Amino acid sequence: MLNAATDHPRTAPGVLDRIATVVSEVLAPAILVAVLLLTVGWHAGDTPGVSRWWGLPGALFAAVIPLGYVLHGVRRGRLTNHHIPERADRRIPLLFGTASLIAGLLLMLALGAPREVLALLTAGGVGLAAFALVTHWWKMSIHAGVAAGTVSALTAVYGEIALLGAPLVLLGCWARVRLTAHTPAQVVAGAVVGALIAGTVFPLLR
Repeated sequence: MLNAATDHPRTAPGVLDRIATVVSEVLAPAILVAVLLLTVGWHAGDTPGVSRWWGLPGALFAAVIPLGYVLHGVRRGRLTNHHIPERADRRIPLLFGTASLIAGLLLMLALGAPREVLALLTAGGVGLAAFALVTHWWKMSIHAGVAAGTVSALTAVYGEIALLGAPLVLLGCWARVRLTAHTPAQVVAGAVVGALIAGTVFPLLR
């Protein structure tokens, strides 16, 4: 079998491959996005009169609906699996995810969602658009981008203590390379882009 990143034959999976698979699932973009929105929404609730649950609708539009679209594509046979290993198959799901996120952003803006959650959704939309553009030519790692962006956003909210999550970013990058889902360059580029977008757009708007 050929791998998606290097087109070299794969050997039978071993212990490290199984660990990498678990890491890839636990640190999957949809999970991290949902957890991040719930966390930032809870933090926004520190302001008197603001509900702590604004992250829930954000997670619905930014993570649950896009993941549902991907899983539907897997069931219909249009996509190989929920990680979308083929670069050519990624653009439409990314664009769908961007559209879903924008719809959620506009709805939550109309309903008076807190600025911090709206800023995070905006940063997520910018990130999705950037990855959708790049994926036309190159398979930049979304796993790495979301993981690094999560740590970057949490650092803006909670300060340097959030940098303790940086080893998880490295672990996620290792897992994607170990599974030959991406090359080292693809995970590094994804992490850098994710961190830069979350570390600039989100703080500027919050």
